[in-house]
Amino acid sequence: MPLHQQFSRRFIDRFMTFEPISLIIFALMAGGIFAFLTLTGEVLEGDTHAFDEEILLALRQTTDLGVPIAPSWVTHAVGDITALGGVTVLSLMTVLAFVYLLLARQTAIAIFMFLSIAGGWVLSSVLKLGVARPRPDIVPHLVEVHDMSFPSGHAMLSAVTYLTLAALLSRAQQYRSTRIFLLATGILLTFMIGLSRLYLGVHYPTDVLGGWCAGAAWAAGCWLLARRFIEREPKNSVSIR
Repeated sequence: MPLHQQFSRRFIDRFMTFEPISLIIFALMAGGIFAFLTLTGEVLEGDTHAFDEEILLALRQTTDLGVPIAPSWVTHAVGDITALGGVTVLSLMTVLAFVYLLLARQTAIAIFMFLSIAGGWVLSSVLKLGVARPRPDIVPHLVEVHDMSFPSGHAMLSAVTYLTLAALLSRAQQYRSTRIFLLATGILLTFMIGLSRLYLGVHYPTDVLGGWCAGAAWAAGCWLLARRFIEREPKNSVSIR
């Protein structure tokens, strides 16, 4: 059989043998895409403005909208948390994970991870330019921002980066407990970073929700492809499920 026919046959066979977890991941990806498209339509029509405004105002002192409702130490901590979703930290995390996977002889996963995260970053920029929603001016911003608002870049990029890193790094782990820990850490970081953008007043709640939906859908799609077509571990390792 010619080489291209062998490849096509293998591709079809892999997609025809979905495991239950693969179906769950596919459902999450489809749900994320649907939720993002629905939310985008609502945002473009202006139907979410009242909800967005109410949440942002609830996080500030009624007597001074420039002051958050929480103590100053919380504001300082939130500033540190939001930095975890910045380009500098995410780039550093991606490079370190890439090098780690190369050293662990997981070259295919390393390359796929890098391309997955880079693709998610490009998608985030395209979506921001496409929707072109201005930043909220309901409350004073507690950090400096310059680009468009929807979807939240911090929320989406943290989901793309941390969830993809967690999903693909977990494939290089031998024990189920470490894989669960990595995934839980990725989800927690993504959630905290998104909430920090609301607290700082630089995003509407729907910006963050949109970023989570788009980023999680992208990460789920990358995870699904990795499960289908990339070996999880070196041949001489022992798989424990």
